Amino acid sequence: MIDAAIKQRVRQRAGDRCEYCRLPQIYEPGRRFHIEHIIAKRHRGADDLGNLALSCRLCNAHKGTNLAGMDPDTDVLTRLFHPRNDHWQEHFCINGVLIAGITDIGRTTVWLLEMNLGSRLELRGLMQEEGMWP
Repeated sequence: MIDAAIKQRVRQRAGDRCEYCRLPQIYEPGRRFHIEHIIAKRHRGADDLGNLALSCRLCNAHKGTNLAGMDPDTDVLTRLFHPRNDHWQEHFCINGVLIAGITDIGRTTVWLLEMNLGSRLELRGLMQEEGMWP
């Protein structure tokens, strides 16, 4: 069980944004973001700060216990983005309301976590109108 102090540190470190799709927590007011194990416990992931990330419910649900996926461009098995070890800007870019993967890791993560579903694009469009995206 992750204690409350560690959960608070994870939220603060992430700036109350999903560490995968960058959605701010304020855009899901009725649903608290998850403290997510980057490497799932079933894969021997720890409960320490180095293995925890803040994740919106959709990113967390789509990621599940996955550590890797197939790169949609090359069909090569590729590890997923690791918020503690990787830099977001090296793997992703924002093009309007789309999040694009610019590396194999980015493409695979965008595809597996379904970051560009219609509902997500609509929400980012509203955020953009309010000056909150990107």
